[in-house]
Amino acid sequence: MYIRPFDPWKSKLCTCPFKYTLNVYTGCDHACVYCYITSYIPKAFQVRIKEGLLPKLERELRSFDKRHLIALSYSSDPYPTLERELGITRQVLKLFRRYGVRCIILTKSDIFERDLDILRELKCAVGITVTTVDEKKARLLEPNAPSPRERIRALRAAKDEGIPVYARIDPIIPFFTWEDFDKTLDALDFVSHIIVSTLKLRPDSRRRMEAKFPDLMSRLWPLYEKGEKIGGYYYLPREFRFRILREAERKITERGITFGSCREGYRSYPTCDGSHLVPP
Repeated sequence: MYIRPFDPWKSKLCTCPFKYTLNVYTGCDHACVYCYITSYIPKAFQVRIKEGLLPKLERELRSFDKRHLIALSYSSDPYPTLERELGITRQVLKLFRRYGVRCIILTKSDIFERDLDILRELKCAVGITVTTVDEKKARLLEPNAPSPRERIRALRAAKDEGIPVYARIDPIIPFFTWEDFDKTLDALDFVSHIIVSTLKLRPDSRRRMEAKFPDLMSRLWPLYEKGEKIGGYYYLPREFRFRILREAERKITERGITFGSCREGYRSYPTCDGSHLVPP
């Protein structure tokens, strides 16, 4: 089955409303330093196609319960570099249109702008992840992803087409991207909903972060050692991260944007993931 119920982490802190997920590709070539998929996908930063995906997916969609959402995607970006050439995600969206499937998209790419002609005919919401609007920091954190500027420009284009749009500012990294939070918010002030999440580390992502940002991690890791380990992830100490989340919530809601948090044990309204934006 390609369409599966969403709850990959089985985390007690996951508050997502029930939905399904579909990963069009295996792996993700954005190669984000903090990425979690390297813990369970071999050769995670090499994108592979799924042979026979489209005919098999169509068979699944014929009996899919249309009351539910399908999310694209959480273990691989639906718009890797290869999508510009192959257009497999575009074909998936055409199938969604044919079968009346509601969907929510999350990406770190601007390629989805190519598909606005289809997206505006779907019951959907489109979101981007922006860790920081500082281009230099973003390039270090997300070496192969399109720039934040390009992602935000494409999301504005989706908004102009009447498509509900949202954003994730994720992960918030103390002493690094948190310093740019106000500027990042200012660049995203046109969205309806923003989800935030603090940096959560696994052994593999910790090693990459320490190799890329040794000075930063010399400040951060002692904090994580005092924090919690939940579901295989190292968390910042609860009060430390809640202080960040409270400040983020205040700044977001002051702009008239609704607020969500992801796997934090904190609050969200009206959903954590922006799924409330998808038309019924």
